[in-house]
Amino acid sequence: MKKFKIIVYPVVCILMVFLTSFQLNKKNTIVEIKGEQFFVNGKPTYEGRVWKGNKIEGLLINSRMVQGTFDDLNPETRKLFAYPDTKKWDADRNTKEFVTAMEEWKKYGLNSFTLNLQGGSPTGYGNKEWVNSAFHPDGKLRPDYMKRLKKILDKADQLEMVVMLGIFYFGQDQNLDDEKAVINAVKNTVNWILKKGYQNVLIEVNNESDNKAYDHGILKAERVHELIDMVKDMKHNGKRLLVSTSFNGNTVPKPNVVKSSDYILIHGNGVSTPEKLEALIHNTRKVEGYRPIPVVINEDDHYDFDKEKNNFTTAVENYVSWGLFDFRRDGEGYEEGYQSVPVDWGINSERKKGFFNLVREITGVGK
Repeated sequence: MKKFKIIVYPVVCILMVFLTSFQLNKKNTIVEIKGEQFFVNGKPTYEGRVWKGNKIEGLLINSRMVQGTFDDLNPETRKLFAYPDTKKWDADRNTKEFVTAMEEWKKYGLNSFTLNLQGGSPTGYGNKEWVNSAFHPDGKLRPDYMKRLKKILDKADQLEMVVMLGIFYFGQDQNLDDEKAVINAVKNTVNWILKKGYQNVLIEVNNESDNKAYDHGILKAERVHELIDMVKDMKHNGKRLLVSTSFNGNTVPKPNVVKSSDYILIHGNGVSTPEKLEALIHNTRKVEGYRPIPVVINEDDHYDFDKEKNNFTTAVENYVSWGLFDFRRDGEGYEEGYQSVPVDWGINSERKKGFFNLVREITGVGK
């Protein structure tokens, strides 16, 4: 009997550790693609919703919130991002306020947002000496960034929201040593997500792959499909992540990317009229390799939300998901813009209110 207890006890302990680990990694939200539609937990998004004769079911209505994990690792420029009340920058405060705001976004009908592990320009456009990267120069993950990312992904999973997670940004990829480091960063990121059990994450390999500022060849439009294919081949417990990458505003994606991607990303920056946006969408669906998969705009800095026709309404009329890109203009206050650091993550400027009110109207959520 004593020998039996000696054998059983470690087996029970191992089983308990396994079950505990399983519970910690068990997630609530699963995103899938079926044809041109996004599904969450087995149902198309906005199930049955039609707005002004346009099908909304299956779309991702999103916003560019890429600074959710932002930090500046350069002590010389860090002071540029000080909060107006404390006069200092605080990365943990930024993420905490981001997570707090997510429930309000969801109440208006937003079901998705874009993050980026190297952020975006913290001044809206342009890059200088600041260093915002979730990766060490060799591509290893920085634990503090991933801790902040986990808080956001956990909340998104709880709220049944989809996260489009960008890995690289053209203002920061130079902080990786070489192509090997880029590949390491992709592998480390994807493995981290898969092993944590997140199934509500879509990968955007890099923001605007055709931007000439990229330093590493594998991140440029001609070769970025190599990384897309690599992500598709990575699996954990038989599961993989859906993946794509984006292009500059008013740019039709290249065939190599369209062929490899699970969904197509285009940007509305530089698309000054709804008619031009409609042409961009039409031309995107004519690219070699296109088949019925979702087309998503996850960055557009054109608003006019009070008008009958704008880029947002034009996108949904053409069955394309649409995403806001909002930044603080010169002379505007702290409450403006979701990309300018420090960020006020609330819905408390006229532009933000205009966007979210239209989200509510189109999606029918909370009405």
